[in-house]
This record gives sequence, structure tokens and C-alpha cells, in this order.
Amino acid sequence: MMKMGGIIVVMAVAMMSMDVATSEVHHVVGGDHGWDPNSDILSWSSGRVFRVGDQIWFAYSAAQGLVAELKSREEYESCNMSNPIKMYTEGLHTIPLEKEGIRYFVSSDSENCKNGLKLNVEVQPKDSPLHALPITQTAVADGPTSPSGSTRYGHNVILSLLLCAIMVLAY
Repeated sequence: MMKMGGIIVVMAVAMMSMDVATSEVHHVVGGDHGWDPNSDILSWSSGRVFRVGDQIWFAYSAAQGLVAELKSREEYESCNMSNPIKMYTEGLHTIPLEKEGIRYFVSSDSENCKNGLKLNVEVQPKDSPLHALPITQTAVADGPTSPSGSTRYGHNVILSLLLCAIMVLAY
């Protein structure tokens, strides 16, 4: 019976590893500072990999301007918000990255936008599980350790580990 319990534990750990390797990343834009005029969004985004299935989280004060999603690089570079795709107004917004391509986000306060409160996100294809593990490890967002900064399967991993421990103790 002990060998069967060991096999079950090994299988459970292997399945959890696959979930973590292919999980999405939740990018908290601006890290600890959030979407704020004092954040260095360019530095925060430098080297960060955004993939299909990831999410970006904007946390901001509406008093400092809303977040506008724009259609083109020209609108983004000139901070032209005359025809946005969407205005995000809630102060905390999660945006799923559902397809490959470039997305442009700017502060609706033109002065903040011109001073660098803007983000272009180049969404890369989702990798195979064999290639996703290193990217997931290096792309985890800086920021709070709340659910907004964790991967999608974090709670499942903890529950699975607890279940494995109970099974080992039972045998």
C-alpha cells in the first residue's frame, strides 16, 4: 500500500507542475506603485513578456485620470484620446490578453500621458508547456502578494499540496 501512496503523490505533484508551467501571469501594471504618474511604467514593462492568456491589472485613482485604450501607435505616441477604443473608469480593472498583437493604454490626463503614463503591450503567442516554465518564472509581476499578483492556479496548488500531505499521512 505504501508504494501506491507514493505513486499517487508523485502523479499529483507532476500534474500540479504542469498547471503552474502553463498558467497565466497577472501583470500588476506599475508594480507596487500601480498606474500612477510617479510610476516608471517604461522601466516596469522593460523586458516583461506578455502572452495570450495573461492579464494586465490597472490600479489607479480616477482623480489622476482614467485609462484609455487607443487604436494606433500614432495616437499612443501623441497622446491623442479623441477616439479611444475603450475608457476604463473603475479604478481597478483587469484586462485579459486574449489574442496576439499590440495594445496601447494611456492616461486620460494628457499631461500625465505626455510625461510617460502610458503602456504599449505586445502580446506574444502562448508557448507550449515545455517552453512556458522559464517565461512564467521571469514574468511574474512585481507588486502585492494579493491574488492580483499571483498566478491563476495558486490556490489549487496549495489545496493539492494539502491533499497530498493528507494522503501520505493516511498511508
